[in-house]
Amino acid sequence: MTTRLQTLKIRRVAIDTFHENVVYLHRECPLYRSEGFQALAKVSVQVPDAASEPLQAVLNVVGDGAIIAVDEIGLSEQAFEQLGVSEGTPVVIEHAARAASLAAVYRKIAGERLSADELDAIAQDIAANRYSKIELTAFLVSCTQGGLDRDEVLDLTRAMVRTGRRLDWGEGVVVDKHCIGGIPGNRTSMIVVPIVAAHGMLFPKTSSRAITSPAGTADTMEVLARVDLDPAGLHRLVRRHRGCIVWGGTSRLAPVDEVLISVERPLSMDSPGQMVASILSKKVAAGSTHLLIDIPVGPSAKVRDTVKALALRKLFEYVGDRLGLHVQVVLTDGTQPIGRGIGPLLEARDVMRVLENDPAAPRDLREKSLQLAGRILEYDPDMRGGAGFDIARDILDSGRALEKMNAIIDAQGREEDPPELGRLQQAVAAPHAGVITAIDNLKLARIARLAGAPLDKGAGVDLHVKCGDEVAQGDALYTVYAAFHADFRFALDAVEEGTGYTIGRAGARR
Repeated sequence: MTTRLQTLKIRRVAIDTFHENVVYLHRECPLYRSEGFQALAKVSVQVPDAASEPLQAVLNVVGDGAIIAVDEIGLSEQAFEQLGVSEGTPVVIEHAARAASLAAVYRKIAGERLSADELDAIAQDIAANRYSKIELTAFLVSCTQGGLDRDEVLDLTRAMVRTGRRLDWGEGVVVDKHCIGGIPGNRTSMIVVPIVAAHGMLFPKTSSRAITSPAGTADTMEVLARVDLDPAGLHRLVRRHRGCIVWGGTSRLAPVDEVLISVERPLSMDSPGQMVASILSKKVAAGSTHLLIDIPVGPSAKVRDTVKALALRKLFEYVGDRLGLHVQVVLTDGTQPIGRGIGPLLEARDVMRVLENDPAAPRDLREKSLQLAGRILEYDPDMRGGAGFDIARDILDSGRALEKMNAIIDAQGREEDPPELGRLQQAVAAPHAGVITAIDNLKLARIARLAGAPLDKGAGVDLHVKCGDEVAQGDALYTVYAAFHADFRFALDAVEEGTGYTIGRAGARR
């Protein structure tokens, strides 16, 4: 560290830069001028003579003295937390050396394959916040465009696991399930977990928030209960109730994945290799031994045909086997949304209706959840093969699953002030009579996201008819909900481009 540099005083700037270290200098700061710093440059910040590693961050330049004085350096919330010193502490700032692992990223951009050591170095640098969002984007795009072969996916998965905690439950069978997504309303995990936990199997369900969808499991569960449990709280809860439904971010399980997701989400990226590494790294880190993967297949799903689904299944099984994880992959119907609601609050409503055995519960959500729960129950070495579905149905019908879900909700911290449906709403009418022959998953998901989901928990789309249903002209196909006029307008503009429903002639069938 070059001690000749003038020191600047730290000022905490209350800006959430979400998994990126950002610092701020005043345009008239002498150091900004003398050292040739430029906006978006990588800089290194350190307390003089401190033994700790310097903070690497992206530089932003401001011209307002109310934000930063000329003798101060502002730190975003994440940067301030990582540096770990109080406001007013003097620090020095220099140009940062480029993360060594970026050389491997450039090689990947050029189409070369990466070694296990190179992927491990990339993961470690990402975990240490040495990558800017631009550099993270370069890595993700290179993996998407050039692709990752199966051994690169395996090595990336192992590297991501090594960056965080790894739970050990001390049991021979620890189960989990995951759907690769792409099907709106597919909230089966929130039904499967209480069924399986009520049976007594250990099911620590950690989930990410939505990347490209209107709601993820964590977003939907957050309508009902807290999902940001620390590792100690997670352990206590799972030991007592045999299951949980939480966000994996606060547990430091494969933390690199959350950083990558922060870039994937706004870009709507979800490449196969990155997806497999993301899913399996979190499951291994969570201590799972047996995993059920749901791959919906349909013309508007993430996976459009059986050939691609089988290739993805082989990749999951190859990586899982070499990580010591028993992976079973099922291909399911992805031709239309599951359930009625699309968006956190609406999907939580559907889940609770199924658990409560409400006559209004969506039948498809109930049946798919029972099928998946039955498969997981058969991981129990004491269960006879083929008996899982009937046992799952008995647990659901008897009310034991609802009782378990309420216990989990209370243990995680029940939401005392749940969100309400968006106050702005409009029904979308069928333009002519006929039978519903197709529903575009991508279109309905996009409408729900434009309406504000998942950030606005009460926004989304509530479906009134599904494939095979007959409608008269003017019948409501679905209702759009939003909280803000701008979101509402965006969603309705998307509806005007196309409802997402295909209506065939009356009496026609799929």
